[in-house]
Amino acid sequence: MSDRDSNPTRASLASLITLNRAAAGLKLHAKKVRSRQSGQYLSRIKGRGMEFDESRPYQPGDDVRNIDWRVTARSGNTHTKLFREERERPVFISVDARAPMFFATRGRFKSVIASELGALLLWTAHQHSDRVGGEIYTDELHTEFRPHRGQKHLLRMLKQLSSLGYPEETPRPTTLEAPLRRLHRIAHPGSLVGIISDFRGLDAAAITQLSRIGKHNEVLLIHVYDQLERELPQSGQYRMRYAEHTVTLDTANRDFRRQYHELFQQRWHTLEQLATTYRMNLLHCGTEQSPVTVMRERFGVQPVSGRRRTA
Repeated sequence: MSDRDSNPTRASLASLITLNRAAAGLKLHAKKVRSRQSGQYLSRIKGRGMEFDESRPYQPGDDVRNIDWRVTARSGNTHTKLFREERERPVFISVDARAPMFFATRGRFKSVIASELGALLLWTAHQHSDRVGGEIYTDELHTEFRPHRGQKHLLRMLKQLSSLGYPEETPRPTTLEAPLRRLHRIAHPGSLVGIISDFRGLDAAAITQLSRIGKHNEVLLIHVYDQLERELPQSGQYRMRYAEHTVTLDTANRDFRRQYHELFQQRWHTLEQLATTYRMNLLHCGTEQSPVTVMRERFGVQPVSGRRRTA
């Protein structure tokens, strides 16, 4: 099923289920793993594991059973084999379904993009036999899922994603502090945590919670945005409709356009800075983009060309 076939304002359960095929080409590589579990994720921890990683010159204290005799004979210097340990980790998703997510001037609503990104993460984890859990939250409510394996549990989460809709009343702006605090409470150390949001309300308190999550987990930040949020159109008056409300946006004022642009750029820069400081992965996905394409560009499994290296 292509992105063009889906409803631009709501992600159907059928469309989220169909994404299981696209997830088959994804592999979420871990940067580091802090938990002591077994499974199918590859950590950067060097030691006795199940997959050969590389050879390096022998160092005092290395296990002589790991000497790479082939490389040693070829180079004339003793080399040791290094391995990447295979680990299992729970995968948590946090999907923002607050009022600003139900918006787009092109493509599809941010809420639809977020639901599909969450589904791709869930299917990828499921196909690696990992437990999945997380939270889906609105301005007023939040639904929490404890980590479990199995397609039945995954389908419950997909059903919740497909049920998201406009809030009945226009809510007041909220920060991300509360959902991130809850996520910090439920995310087990050593987990992969995918946070999907437009990151409105990323204030100091929310950043504190995010940094706590990043201390003991691998974090993937996925920033969903609309092009209008990134840059206002040239001078003119534009009518925008949200639920029962219509707003007229006047972009003739240069100072207003500049301030609007700077606000978005500040949020973008903050996310980039957080990703660098706390070693988090960061993706940006516009409402006119395909979540499958964006995920494949970062996590798609590339075919191995040339001669295969053997241990």
